[in-house]
Amino acid sequence: MNHDRFEEPVMVLVGMGLPARLETVAEAYALLQDWPVAGRSSAHAIALNACKAGIAGEIDAETVRATLVAFARRHDILAPDMASLAPAVLAGRASTSNNG
Repeated sequence: MNHDRFEEPVMVLVGMGLPARLETVAEAYALLQDWPVAGRSSAHAIALNACKAGIAGEIDAETVRATLVAFARRHDILAPDMASLAPAVLAGRASTSNNG
């Protein structure tokens, strides 16, 4: 078993709003290391420290994942869960196709 891999990936929006799939502590660490200095916050510091602890084997990947999700929510980069959005999108298509 790979102890640095998340049970479920974290989808975040990067760059021009493109989704990125983060599956490991190392990928989360890379995202946080590349985060603009001007945009760093206490949530960033907590998530980055969690990544460092995860890489060192001091905490498990799911704890790192939780801090990453909190960081992503705080900075509004957590991508929406597409599976939960699909019914709403399909319902919207059905209602617009009935109007025309």
